Amino acid sequence: MKNDWHPAEIIAAIRKKGSTLGNALSRRWPKGEKIIADYLGVDASVIWPSRYKDKNKGTKY
Repeated sequence: MKNDWHPAEIIAAIRKKGSTLGNALSRRWPKGEKIIADYLGVDASVIWPSRYKDKNKGTKY
C-alpha cells in the first residue's frame, strides 16, 4: 500500500504547477473558487458575485 503524500509535498506540487488556492482570492479562477465554495458549503457566486452572472437575468451582479 502506498503512503499518503506529506502536506509539504502537496503544497510543493501545487506551487510547481504555478498555482495556489490563493489565486482565487486575487483573480478569477473557477476551479479554485469551486473548491473553496464547496468546502464552505455555498455557491461560488455567493462569495464572488462580481465574477458570476445572475442566472435569471443574464447579467453580472
